[in-house]
Amino acid sequence: MSPDSPQSSSRRSFLRIAGMTGAGWLLGTSGLTLLENPIGKIFTPLNDRLDALLLNPQKPVPEFSIREIEPDALIVNTFRFTPTIDPETFRLVVGGEVHNPLQLDLKFVQSMPFTSMVIRHVCVEGWAAIVQWGGVPMREIIRLAQPRNGVRYVYFESADGYYESWDLASVMHPQTLLAYQKNGEPLPVENGAPLRLAAPIKLGYKQSKWVTRIMLTSRLLPQVGYWEDQGYEWFAGL
Repeated sequence: MSPDSPQSSSRRSFLRIAGMTGAGWLLGTSGLTLLENPIGKIFTPLNDRLDALLLNPQKPVPEFSIREIEPDALIVNTFRFTPTIDPETFRLVVGGEVHNPLQLDLKFVQSMPFTSMVIRHVCVEGWAAIVQWGGVPMREIIRLAQPRNGVRYVYFESADGYYESWDLASVMHPQTLLAYQKNGEPLPVENGAPLRLAAPIKLGYKQSKWVTRIMLTSRLLPQVGYWEDQGYEWFAGL
């Protein structure tokens, strides 16, 4: 992914913006502790059965109208490089602790239920942009993979070597998309084509571009996420 790089942000600005979105987490001696969730219900414990997450939808974040889209406000930052991905040979690999491992081509992904939303994309650097994203809800991908009991986290790997982790409840949020459209048009390569994460409940650096692999796991791995592993506070990341 080319995240909105937090390199230029101070810890103070990171914490200030982090409070605007998503569930807050604190790593303490007893592990992960839920601090708050200003956008709606979070499911605890996170090892609830998948059907509980599906049948108890979380509160949606208010969206914007089409006329409020800011087409030039979304800044393109680069993590390492912009990868070249052949859409004909591309496969989205979904594995880990699942009953049904997947290798999905783009045609299949694009045949799945489609959702479009106009949301504010918030970057940890301090800027924001109202964008329309279109794609398949992540909960459809997760449901297809059939997670094993106890799954709590989802890891996303990108074609440029970037990686991030989410809690399962956030992945299952109805407004968390695996997007292949931006502002009603095919997703541009610089914005993460063929597939990227998009959600109003996470900061921009969590919304991986060029997603190639999704892994479900019952425990958080030593590698939490690229920027988190560089020493940035991550209590708002998951």
